[in-house]
Amino acid sequence: MVYYLMVCRSLTYAQRTAAMLERAGITARVLRSPKVIDREGCSHCVKIAERSLTPSLVVLNRVGLTPRRIFLQAGEGDYREVGL
Repeated sequence: MVYYLMVCRSLTYAQRTAAMLERAGITARVLRSPKVIDREGCSHCVKIAERSLTPSLVVLNRVGLTPRRIFLQAGEGDYREVGL
């Protein structure tokens, strides 16, 4: 299955992001960013399903929670950054 990882600046920011998405009915899971995509060394991300990207961005834009970067996860360890 294809997922998107929305990289956040902190654990708290990732938790807020996931909470807002869950309130909007979008399944979201907080996890540490994989080392392959982690520039800062200690970031967290929110994992969402492929079909949820557009609705997620609409919800997050509405409440002012913009992810730092977004990655497409097509396979195990296979990540590709997508533009915001």
